[in-house]
Amino acid sequence: MLLNVSYDDPKIKEKIDVAVGKPFSLKERWAKGGIGSSKLLISQCSIDIHNLLVLDNNLNSCNIELRPKGIILRFRSLLETYALVIPYHKLNLYKGKAKEYSIYKDKQFVKVVADTKAAFKFFSKISAEKAANQLPGIEDL
Repeated sequence: MLLNVSYDDPKIKEKIDVAVGKPFSLKERWAKGGIGSSKLLISQCSIDIHNLLVLDNNLNSCNIELRPKGIILRFRSLLETYALVIPYHKLNLYKGKAKEYSIYKDKQFVKVVADTKAAFKFFSKISAEKAANQLPGIEDL
């Protein structure tokens, strides 16, 4: 779900908390070694996100926050902040060309350039969290 999170709206905050869980506590953040990515450059995206990003001439960048049941990908357009909320069961993560990762949720996607060691480490942390929080499949029963 793509939401405008520029303003402090309790209804939107509740939607996000239901979809991906409440934010980690400070102790949990410390234990995980951080829950946020560095600045990631957007190389390609789905049409609905692209239509927001072309409204200004700024560099298209985003960051990702880990939550207990998913991730939140945030980006800015004009003076607004938007969040793509992705629960782990809908998240598809692909490593593309040499330094590119693709993040898919249903028909929406964002491709980001991950050219630092910290970015690679963060994407492996996302993969580990997704595997740990995945619902059991038929073969696990």
